[in-house]
Parts: sequence; C-alpha cells; structure tokens
Amino acid sequence: MLDLKQIEQAINIISIEKKIPKEKLVEIIEAAIKTAYKKDYASRDEEINVKLDLENEVMEITQEKTVVKEVTNSALEISFDELGDAADDYKEWDIIELDVTDEINGDDDGESFWRIASQAARQVIIQKIGDSEKEKIYDLFDGKEGEVINMKVDIVEWGKIIFDYNGNQVVLPKSEQVSRDVYTAGARFSLYVAEVSKNETGTPKVILSRKRPELVSAIFAEHVSEIGEWIITIDNIVRQPGIKTKLLVSTSYDEIDPVWTLIGQKGIRVKWVMDELSGEKIDIIANRGDINEILKKSLSPAEVLKVEADEENESAICYILPSERAKAVWKNWLNVNLASKLTGYRISIEDVKVEETEEDKKEEK
Repeated sequence: MLDLKQIEQAINIISIEKKIPKEKLVEIIEAAIKTAYKKDYASRDEEINVKLDLENEVMEITQEKTVVKEVTNSALEISFDELGDAADDYKEWDIIELDVTDEINGDDDGESFWRIASQAARQVIIQKIGDSEKEKIYDLFDGKEGEVINMKVDIVEWGKIIFDYNGNQVVLPKSEQVSRDVYTAGARFSLYVAEVSKNETGTPKVILSRKRPELVSAIFAEHVSEIGEWIITIDNIVRQPGIKTKLLVSTSYDEIDPVWTLIGQKGIRVKWVMDELSGEKIDIIANRGDINEILKKSLSPAEVLKVEADEENESAICYILPSERAKAVWKNWLNVNLASKLTGYRISIEDVKVEETEEDKKEEK
C-alpha cells in the first residue's frame, strides 16, 4: 500500500517550492495510479476512478459499471444477478462504482503493484512539474515577445545561467549567452525576449537571448525616444555578440542627424547601450541613399579614401591607405564581413600608395 503520509509531505514541499496547487498534484498522482491499475488489473475499456483523500489518509480505487439485465460487455456492465442482494437498490442503466482496492491488497502481486504505482506517480509528477514550469514561464512572458527585460542573475551552475524574474527562475540557454558577459549571482542584465510560442501539441516555448542583434535595437529604443516615435528608423543591424555591432539608421526629417541622435550628447546614449552589452563596440551609419557613402562609413573606424561600387552586381572595391588596413579588416576580417552583411555588398579592400593620394590632391587643385 502507498504511504499516504509520506505522499502528503512530498506534495506539501513540492507545492510550496514549485508553486503548484496541491489539488493539481493530487490529480497527477490519481492519474498515475489509474494508469498503473489499468495496465495490470483492468482492460483498456474499463472505467476506473481513483480518489486520494490525504486528510483522512484514505485511497480508493473504484470501477464504474452500468447495471443491465443481460451483460454484453463485462468490462463496462454488471447484471442484477451479479449484484446479488444489492440488486434491489438499483434499476437498469444505473451507473455504480465498485470498490476494488481490497482486491489489490489481497492479491499476491499487490506489493509489486503499489511499488510500480509509486514509481509511475513519481515519474508523472516530475514530468508534470516540468510542464507546469514551462506553462508558468510562458504565462510570464506571453505578450512580451520583442521586448527587453532587465533581470538579476540568481544561480550560475556549470554554464547554466538562471535569472530571477518576479520570483520565478528563468534559464538563459547556453546557445543564447555571450562569452564576454560575466554572469555572477546578483549581477543584472538586459535580456531580449526572442520567442514566446506554443507548438502544435500546445507545448510552450520561451527563448531569452543576449546574443541576437534585436537586443541592441530594442535597448536603443528604450533610451532613444525618437525610435519609438518613428522619427528615426533602424534599417538594418548586424552583430558579432560581445565584439561589435553595426547599425544602419535613417530619418525622413532633414533637420535631424540620425547618427548623432543615437550617439547622444557627449555620447551618453550610445554609452548606455554599450554598458548594457558589457562594452561591445557599436558603429552607427547614416542611410542617406548614397551607397558609396554608406560603404565608406560601413568600414568604420577605418578611413576609406574612395569607393567603386557596382550596384548591378552588389559588389564594391574600397580603397584605403595601408596604415588603415588593420582597422578596415580587423580580427579575422570581422569588420569587413559585418560591413558586407550590413550593406548587402560584397566588399574588397585595396591599398592605395601614398604617392597616388598626393597625385589625386594635385589633380583636384
């Protein structure tokens, strides 16, 4: 027989720790015992009910049957003859519940059944706790997809980062972490709510991220009111998380400089964002429709002397001084690759000799 006192204690602990109603946990255990009983003692068609009364430490397993004159399905029906002396208390088509608990306790395999039932209940509880946690997290973030939420690190354990959000534990997947971030208990980070969804079976899914480029644009939107007011638009954004981000921004207002608006007075706005990204570098390029100028600026911080753009093939040659190559290319060609992704152009870098630039200046004069 199940140790109902022990089960009650376990339910009380789980209910408090996981914030799952006790009634829900009781239902889970009843369902597990029902499944175990149908597997070992009943046919698939039989209607089985399990009632767990923890307060009185009583559990009852019953079998539902319909009273009939002549039985055609013994799994679901019982005749007046089978009822014996109790037949007078019923009429045809009444549904009765027959207590079968004692049958299990008196069976030679009864102990084995209760052991299996206990294991099944434990497994189902673990699964349901997981499902309940997912559902709870889904409800917390439902309607917040695309937003940035500042959270405090609660636990750091073997690369697993758990954040506290309104008293709930939320995991930041390893695939969405940034290596440059220093995750320590108590530290605060802005996390991007990348996805809040349910699949075809109704299983909830919530993905938080520190890696995605949308995190940067969402943080900018928090600090730059002109973005929320649609005065300034972020047309494109590319990112190497923890290292560098490039933004292409525009505005339809001639009197507004979109780049300096995002940078802010004395660089305060862009510094806010960089601080949120653990010091990640940010290049902001104005999208004024001149592809040559955009390509020049996209290789920032390098100074590009001249651009030959082939708009038809979306390719460009950018000419620089040899001394600027390190800035233009950067580590593992990262700067050029980001510039290419930002502009959509395949970019080649060509060095220009100092003599050639001097000749160009003479020709201009």
